Amino acid sequence: MVPPALALLLALGTAALAEPLRFLDCGSKDGSIQEVNVSPCPTQPCQLHKGTSYSINVTFSSKTESQGSKAKVYGEMLHVDIPFPIPEPDGCKSGIQCPIQKGHSYSYLNKLPVKSEYPSIKLIVKWELVDDQDQMLFCWKIPVQITS
Repeated sequence: MVPPALALLLALGTAALAEPLRFLDCGSKDGSIQEVNVSPCPTQPCQLHKGTSYSINVTFSSKTESQGSKAKVYGEMLHVDIPFPIPEPDGCKSGIQCPIQKGHSYSYLNKLPVKSEYPSIKLIVKWELVDDQDQMLFCWKIPVQITS
């Protein structure tokens, strides 16, 4: 059995890893972001280690109806968006129950894999989720540092 003090310490440590991030909204037109979490990312800018996958959780509410949604992720360097592949771009397979309904809240869940071949660099991660009219349900940006 785990001693109560250790259990509390572990619970607090896990909660600290899931602290909501400070993010920049970059054009959420058809939705409103309540919270963005990247885990593990205990401090900002997030230190993304090569060969590791990070959990993304975005809580948002929709201002429109949509049959589906698609994620687009970019690494922004010198104001240029470089597409960043993710394992599952379909929002309906990423925690969102489709069709999306106006006025409902959703938790979008995905993974951000950081490949070993990526350069060690500071950049901005830009994450968009678009509806079936190609309008942004959400768009957020955070600064990151890719490290070995």
